[in-house]
Amino acid sequence: MTFRAGDIVTLKSGGQALTVAAIHDEDATCIWLGEEGDLFREQIPLIALEAILDPEDEEEEEGEGESEDEDSDDKE
Repeated sequence: MTFRAGDIVTLKSGGQALTVAAIHDEDATCIWLGEEGDLFREQIPLIALEAILDPEDEEEEEGEGESEDEDSDDKE
């Protein structure tokens, strides 16, 4: 997968959302906020990252699924 600056990713092994700040050959510079508001920046191998959906997109999808369930309940 190809990543670009601004993409939201996570480690394949799990964890919080990271923002890609830059791409360098086989690594991505990622930034994220720690629990206490500290800003972290780290180079991570691209092979260890996977894209995640934009949180706004996830909310829209969940909202769409809920409305479909509600519609089906009304029909029964």
